[in-house]
Amino acid sequence: MSDHFKKTAVNLRYSLLAVISLPLLPIMYYQGKRIRTSVPKLPEAEGVEGQCQLNERTENTLKVIAIGESTIAGVGVQTHEEGFTGTFANELSRLLSLNVAWKVYAKSGYTATTVKTKLIPKITENQVDLVIIGLGGNDAFTLNQPSKWNTQIRSVIEAVKMRFPEAIIVFCNMPPIKEFPAFTNLIKFVVGNLVEVLGNELKAIVNDYENTFYFGKKITLKGWVDKFGLNVTKEDFFSDGVHPSKLAYQTWAKDIAHEVSKSEKIKNILQHRFGGTAEISANLPTAGPRAPKSGL
Repeated sequence: MSDHFKKTAVNLRYSLLAVISLPLLPIMYYQGKRIRTSVPKLPEAEGVEGQCQLNERTENTLKVIAIGESTIAGVGVQTHEEGFTGTFANELSRLLSLNVAWKVYAKSGYTATTVKTKLIPKITENQVDLVIIGLGGNDAFTLNQPSKWNTQIRSVIEAVKMRFPEAIIVFCNMPPIKEFPAFTNLIKFVVGNLVEVLGNELKAIVNDYENTFYFGKKITLKGWVDKFGLNVTKEDFFSDGVHPSKLAYQTWAKDIAHEVSKSEKIKNILQHRFGGTAEISANLPTAGPRAPKSGL
């Protein structure tokens, strides 16, 4: 399928969604207000940086920063160590046998535009090896247009590359809005389909940039249950009906860490950057992730 055809398909899907949604906006506004009053306002996670000192025999340390919206900000868990970024760093450290230093720059409610204008300028690091980005939920909630999203995401990528030209950039999957228990069926349909449109747009965007990746496989809770052999309910994945629980953050983070470690392109970059050490080469997996022990 050509890039032109894909773009046309994305625009057509958005146009159809807009036509269907327009007369329903007053109902969505009313439902949204009810959801905001019924869902508890949870704080962001504490402890925005940490280190995984897995291998004392080497000074090699993979420097990771995570930027994004409320999921990266850890809304729904007490600390980042038990949320997405800490779990991602620990799992990647284990898979690569590398020490990993990590730090979070994220804010609940932020979109691609506010991440670019308000968060990226606050980054204090001079050297970063990997930037992991979690965006899409708030842009879908605000009914952002794919064309504007395209421009804004490119601006985010270029701002990161301006600061860290050699860094690997990894975008996380779009949030599974269609499965949020707190949302009405109407909001699940409109916003859930829009976030998938934005995800398809992002999938095309990253192809234009070197060392930039989007692991955009659609998240389904059943898919996680089957993949990781979990004995849980749907409600166990949510802290408040919208934001992830500790279980969801850790499942998601481990899933992304395995995808990063399986990427041939990323493996080659890391092997070159860290001298192609036997430790990295021997520990980078080529098969899919093993099911984790229960009690993530």
